Amino acid sequence: MAAAPRTVLISGCSSGIGLELAVQLAHDPKKRYQVNNAGMGLVGPLEGLSLDAMQNVFDTNFFGSVRLVKAVLPGMKRRRQGHIVVISSVMGLQGVVFNDVYAASKFALEGFFESLAIQLLEFNIFISLVEPGPVVTEFEGKLLAQVTTAEFPGADADTLHYFRDIYLPASRELFRSVGQSPQDVVRAIVKVISSTRPPLRQQTNVRYSPLTMLKTVDSSGSLYVRTTHCLLFRCPRLLSLGLRCLSCGCLPAQVRPR
Repeated sequence: MAAAPRTVLISGCSSGIGLELAVQLAHDPKKRYQVNNAGMGLVGPLEGLSLDAMQNVFDTNFFGSVRLVKAVLPGMKRRRQGHIVVISSVMGLQGVVFNDVYAASKFALEGFFESLAIQLLEFNIFISLVEPGPVVTEFEGKLLAQVTTAEFPGADADTLHYFRDIYLPASRELFRSVGQSPQDVVRAIVKVISSTRPPLRQQTNVRYSPLTMLKTVDSSGSLYVRTTHCLLFRCPRLLSLGLRCLSCGCLPAQVRPR
């Protein structure tokens, strides 16, 4: 008997991760699921960002996913089957300097879908939050190019200096050192989709794991904040060296891929 056709609903698939995923899944019809991938970024000093821009980020990154889930959930519940895959971010796990609003939108996704996941297990519906680190896409390239020349009215001179002369170079080096391709992320998503017991959370970039571990090993959060502050503002050469080590695969044994 031929396999039942797979119903696929992917938001945000005009380019990057979404497009790669759509192409990959078109060749593998099996079951019904939804992938929430649509998103937008916002980077810069808080004082120079408008409330309208912040609301647009939440409307796309958070409420866009909420609207989509509300639309498909009744059908999944009636069938008592489904898998909702949400493209979150490591910035849903930890805050990143000058990405305050974007990180907040991803934190909101994480809390919302973790809460929903508890109820939906009773309907045999799984939720998976896929958490990429830096991904080298046209989306990211355009965003960094735009903010490089942006004015950010309202931001003081010191903050603009920290953003342009410290954060932006470090961000570019981070993408060069540990950035993934969309294909890498898609392989991780397909693995999650194919799992018989899908995980709630799945990070995609093992080279980025030491950075997320800074938060998980200290429940107070101080280790992550103080270490990141020191590396970025006090010891940028050490940060650069650390990123080069990560890019070469010099990882602690516990975070190497099995």
